[in-house]
Amino acid sequence: MQQLGQFLPLIFLFAIFYFLIIRPQQKQQKEHAAMLEALSKGDSIVTSGGLLAEVVKVEEDFIKIKLNDTSIVKLDKAFVNKKVEA
Repeated sequence: MQQLGQFLPLIFLFAIFYFLIIRPQQKQQKEHAAMLEALSKGDSIVTSGGLLAEVVKVEEDFIKIKLNDTSIVKLDKAFVNKKVEA
């Protein structure tokens, strides 16, 4: 019984760590994955580098984006930061 009392503060700290750090991060990762799956042609996005672009084609691991009227580049989906709502 005394050993349980010694581990109680450690268990309490782990619970706080889980609910304040781990759980919100997992939720954010799920939301980001859902946003990537929902991308479609014509969507405006912001890349992790800060570029504003329009989605031209969605592929399995990459997307083709239009930066301006003449530049179309291929971008890894991991570098899409957020979708811009018009």
